[in-house]
Amino acid sequence: MNSIRDLDLKGKRVLVRVDFNVPMDTEKNITDDIRIRMALPTIHHILEKGGKLILCSHMGRPKGRRVEDFSLAPVARHLGTILERDVRLAPDCIGEASEAMVAAMQAGDVVMLENLRFHKQETENDPDFSRQIARMADVYINDAFAVSHRAHASVVGIPPHVAEKAAGFLLQTEMDFFHKAMDAPVRPLVALVGGAKVSSKLGALENMLDKVDIMIIGGAMANTFLKSQGVAMGASKTEDDLLGTAREFVEKAEEKGIKLFFPVDFVVADRFAADAVTKNVTFQDIPGEWMALDIGPASTVFFQEAMNDARTIVWNGPMGAFEMDAFARGTMAMCQSVASSHALSITGGGDSNAAVKKSGESANISYMSTGGGAFLTLMEGKTLPGVEALK
Repeated sequence: MNSIRDLDLKGKRVLVRVDFNVPMDTEKNITDDIRIRMALPTIHHILEKGGKLILCSHMGRPKGRRVEDFSLAPVARHLGTILERDVRLAPDCIGEASEAMVAAMQAGDVVMLENLRFHKQETENDPDFSRQIARMADVYINDAFAVSHRAHASVVGIPPHVAEKAAGFLLQTEMDFFHKAMDAPVRPLVALVGGAKVSSKLGALENMLDKVDIMIIGGAMANTFLKSQGVAMGASKTEDDLLGTAREFVEKAEEKGIKLFFPVDFVVADRFAADAVTKNVTFQDIPGEWMALDIGPASTVFFQEAMNDARTIVWNGPMGAFEMDAFARGTMAMCQSVASSHALSITGGGDSNAAVKKSGESANISYMSTGGGAFLTLMEGKTLPGVEALK
């Protein structure tokens, strides 16, 4: 995979796939611009090297039709303010008017194409749609790790039609950190995995059995594993169709000598609500009509001790329903433990990153991945279509 550093960009039309799908309030003000700022190193590099910068991104889910609420106009304005230069928004991502705007560009100019997903051909990876966008570019750069697991036109369809292609700084950084953590880790390597469903992370869990030294499983997905071992989980969320699979997983971990840790106590509630009645119980004492919604204090200490000697930590998924303060302590404690460790620490997934931000520990995590789905795809041992397209 080539790096943007390897290319001569002077005077060339450089098309960059970014992920500027940012949250906005009702007044169309951007409430969190981290995705824009993460792309700034690539943007500044292209402008400094005399390139003509063309940005393309999706916004929301307009389902293949033009929906003004999903226009990239607010993003173009915001980026222009950051760069202190004009960022012109093309009327579309294809068509004569947009092509004419690109053709008139001078070195150092910035044009943002309108929302790619205003056309259903984007998600369908339509060849003609890809060619129409590609003919506006001399160079293609993928700097959108978060969508690189999707076989969409702007991710895999365009690269074959552009002579020069490479990874931007953000994509390269994401891949480098993942390689350090999973392919060439400093050991012991600890995987901290949480979230709601075993089914959504089964492939990642199984692949990591060949890579990690210690695996800690929390969140609602731990309920299924514990139930598979004969623990009565009350009204807790479980995936009963995966109990056999969970048992087999535990057996495989034992055969491979992987140390596997599950919660030993929980914060349980009589209902799933912020004002529910709660109490701490051991895993053997969950009341029949109550549900486990966070790991308890003993589990927190247990997990912290399991991570004590870690040299590499990969974290995906919270330990409980941390959005509600009553069920946030376990996840917040893990944030603090991971942040204070001497290990290389990488978090991936929207919930994990949101938890770290809520804890105020963002600056103490080695790297927070920008892509949940792409991160999970790599954890499953699969390649990213967007990365393969650059080879």
